[in-house]
Amino acid sequence: MLFILKQGVDYSTLNEKLKESSASYKFLDLYGKKIVIAWPDAYVENIKDPSIEVSVKPKRPFQLASNEWKKEPTEVDVNGVKIGGNKVVVAAGPCAVEDEEQVLTVAKAVKRAGASILRGGAFKPRTSPYSFQGLGEKGLQILRKVGDEVGLPIVSEIMDTRQIDMFKKYVDMLQIGARNAQNFDLLKVAGQSGLPVLLKRGMGNTVEEWILTSEYILSEGNGNVVLCERGIRTFEKATRFTMDIGGMVAAKLQTHLPICADPSHPAGKRELVHSLALAAVAAGADMLLIEVHPHPEKAFSDSEQQLTPESFEVLMNRIKALSNALGRTA
Repeated sequence: MLFILKQGVDYSTLNEKLKESSASYKFLDLYGKKIVIAWPDAYVENIKDPSIEVSVKPKRPFQLASNEWKKEPTEVDVNGVKIGGNKVVVAAGPCAVEDEEQVLTVAKAVKRAGASILRGGAFKPRTSPYSFQGLGEKGLQILRKVGDEVGLPIVSEIMDTRQIDMFKKYVDMLQIGARNAQNFDLLKVAGQSGLPVLLKRGMGNTVEEWILTSEYILSEGNGNVVLCERGIRTFEKATRFTMDIGGMVAAKLQTHLPICADPSHPAGKRELVHSLALAAVAAGADMLLIEVHPHPEKAFSDSEQQLTPESFEVLMNRIKALSNALGRTA
């Protein structure tokens, strides 16, 4: 249950009532409001206090992410880039950071084509321990240097709670990958960091489970979360994963958080990326995450799904045309 509190009043009597109820509860500052989230509902639903502006009992299991209490869509600010507004924001860059020249070449190309954020993996969660694992901190240093040089904010995937101080030095946005989507300690630390978070859907998660993972970040007082659909695992083998456009739309109807789509991973093949990206935009995605490499055939990871800079430019022109037709910009 949520209590939206009045600003600048004394909350001590409410705090006492919550203590007496034996409920679990938390005071939060979120989206410019003072909020109390308390559970289970039955313990607190009859609490009244002069400090409470409105009490909300969401019907959905995700409380803070639900649009039942926050009707207006949330805009997430990534170092000046607003995600969740009228503009379809595109983040693009290599799957893995390999060297400075590679990242700089891609960064210049994607910015010229219209991308607003530079993506790149410095730590790579690979199915096989014998696959390229990333450059680690050196990769983050390269991303930061290139991002500053070309004027693009950085998003990169964090894999471990012990990496948070390192990431705070270099990135503008944390990415939580599909394999860590229910790493609850990592989600909490990401929430405590204060950085915007790009939260991918776990490959086996339902829409409800996906949105619930965002609660771990929101309940730490960090409202800057973007949910990312990246494909789920099904029986289909024609694509690497199944991009759940319907699930993405269902999520968008239930939450105030912006929705991102990653067409590269479900495609698995670059010839499918354009169509999946455009389908996501048509379905209402606020952001796209696209892999681009100057020479995909030589890439250290995911070579088959990365676009060339030339192909990315063509895609951006198509995204802009579609967005304009939908009354948006890109």
